[in-house]
Amino acid sequence: MIKSEVFDKELQDLAMLAKAISHPARLAILKYLSETKSCISGDISDQLPLSRTTVSQHLKELRDMGLIHGVVDGLKINYCLCGDTIQQFKSSFDQFFENMDTTCDSTLPIGTNNSY
Repeated sequence: MIKSEVFDKELQDLAMLAKAISHPARLAILKYLSETKSCISGDISDQLPLSRTTVSQHLKELRDMGLIHGVVDGLKINYCLCGDTIQQFKSSFDQFFENMDTTCDSTLPIGTNNSY
């Protein structure tokens, strides 16, 4: 048994997404695609301080998670955000953090369990 299998699917999905967006280059790619408000044709590495090979590797990770898709157009690929997938993950993260108690009793020493 893989240890991650002991956790429910929702937590596994959130962990996979967190891993996919854990690199600043991937966040920069998502941000860039979001800011352009359209599909990007051509080389995204022209817009980021990364080599084409590095950008390509990060694009693959984002595609594998379903956050972006690329459509071949001749010799170029048009990259687009996958709005439905992003909205689904956004909703999942919102639900995860919504009921999380963020209050902290600052009078307790660090590591003290304050649940009675």
